[in-house]
Amino acid sequence: MTRINILVGGPKQFWPTVLKEHPATIPGQWLAADRGALWLLKLGLQPLAAIGDFDSLTAVERQTVAQQVPDMQWAVADKDETDTELALHLALNHYHATQVVIYGATGGRLDHFLDNLFMLLRADFRPFVPRIQIVDQQNLLQLYLPGTHTIVQAPGMHYVGFAPMTAVEKLTLYDTKYHLWLQDYAAPIMYASNQFTKKSATFSFNSGVVAVIQSCDLNA
Repeated sequence: MTRINILVGGPKQFWPTVLKEHPATIPGQWLAADRGALWLLKLGLQPLAAIGDFDSLTAVERQTVAQQVPDMQWAVADKDETDTELALHLALNHYHATQVVIYGATGGRLDHFLDNLFMLLRADFRPFVPRIQIVDQQNLLQLYLPGTHTIVQAPGMHYVGFAPMTAVEKLTLYDTKYHLWLQDYAAPIMYASNQFTKKSATFSFNSGVVAVIQSCDLNA
């Protein structure tokens, strides 16, 4: 399995504790989008590549990244894809990642977060969504395609939420605290604050895309 981690430019205070305090213990290789490259270097992590327009870096910071990152891929500032989208393309299509974990995609500007979420619904990314996770200090988010799925409770995560992201048919939650049976949806909706009744939970649906968010309260 090839795991690629991507660090993008969201606020550092939303990073999971393991990235802040023990970054070297995170498995896999790293890619960086824009400012994420500088942060990885400061964490002592060597990215395989950095990609973006690097408009959030000063000239000195850009020079530092260019000197230390072996593959620095420049993009123009006025472009159709965000730096995060470019990094995700690189992970999937060049490095052929079988698992992608994105850090720094939450917090800060809400338009940035929504772009990072909705990009996964694009036609070129949608087939890969079972491989992709977005992680921060309180949340683990993953999208699912139709079928029957069993999710394992992540360490420290007390809640599990389900969100049809598109029109969805026959959503069923079998063994969480709050059940759901064969429900259809024409538009997105969020079922928040459900809970595991054991170390895993099974759900199914027949069409569409469903997001699953495992989460916890801070200091809980």
